[in-house]
Amino acid sequence: MALSYSVDPGDPDASYLGFWREKHLCTLTTLRPDGTPHVVPVAVTYDPGARLARVVANDSSAKVRHVLAAGDGGALVAVCQVDGRRWATLEGRAVVRTERERVAEAERRYAERYGRTPRPNPSRVVIEIALTRAMGRG
Repeated sequence: MALSYSVDPGDPDASYLGFWREKHLCTLTTLRPDGTPHVVPVAVTYDPGARLARVVANDSSAKVRHVLAAGDGGALVAVCQVDGRRWATLEGRAVVRTERERVAEAERRYAERYGRTPRPNPSRVVIEIALTRAMGRG
């Protein structure tokens, strides 16, 4: 019998959510236009109530270009973090948001999780991931 590591992204258990509240570097996987994966280190915040993960980014970054290239429907992406035997992955459809209030909310959540306010950046956007799947061992 295979073990299931599936988690409800809108209602994770306490250990899974706690793991996402700890300060960890994560990865974001997007797809290049040729379909190959592009994996980069990022800071991620997880909002299960909204079923969103957020990544602050520069509007000229490759990750942002990959999400934009997917069109209005968004891009399928995954974010992941690992710490020893604990790991967690969030999957969903990403879109790029430029609205000041959305970027400010992402910055606020970043400061809360990572313990520092991001420096001002007029080119900052937020990649919002509407979560469809979560898995891991928190």
